[in-house]
Amino acid sequence: MPNAVLAGIVIVYSIGLIRPVDFRDILRIRIHEFIWAIAAFLGVMLLGTLQGILAAIIVSLVALAHQTANPPVYVLGRKRGTNVFRPRSSEHPDDESFPGLLMVRLEGRLFFLNAERIADRIRSLMAEAKPRVVLLDLSGVFDLEYSALKMLAEADKRCRDTGVALWLAGLAPDVYLVIQRSPLGEALGRERLFLNVELAVDKHLARQGTAAPPA
Repeated sequence: MPNAVLAGIVIVYSIGLIRPVDFRDILRIRIHEFIWAIAAFLGVMLLGTLQGILAAIIVSLVALAHQTANPPVYVLGRKRGTNVFRPRSSEHPDDESFPGLLMVRLEGRLFFLNAERIADRIRSLMAEAKPRVVLLDLSGVFDLEYSALKMLAEADKRCRDTGVALWLAGLAPDVYLVIQRSPLGEALGRERLFLNVELAVDKHLARQGTAAPPA
């Protein structure tokens, strides 16, 4: 079959695979995936099918590595009248905070590549809030590597040296076992490990001698 006919067949079938509306929807929902889609599209157009797909895979892996090395660190507030704790934002200006308590949620895998970045972020938040208690919500952390465990132990020591208490809440079973087997678990004891953020907040309010709505 002549090459021209084969090219025509490929073009006809390829046109049906190109859907600009999908690019628009991806852009509206997730900018990172839009970049990956554009990289794949341009790669195939400019480099060829296999080379283009390979280029898109490389771009995706680099983006995923960047996300892993820079996990989110959220300051939490409580939705008024509920036990729902969520990241503070301008969309929820009425969310409650608690005097003397800094609630921070970590997510993802904590390991050598991101441990120091997380520590720097927490130190910055502490310098701004000047809390008496720092509560780390680890419910979104599924793995805790030794480097990150060491970071938490150092953070606990710095907190104690400055009169600040470090509390942990929401530990997954594997993360809990890692902490319990380490000197950090002995230093924290059961009194500074909580099943969830709500129980930790209740203890903080009880220590403050108030059940009144926080500021």
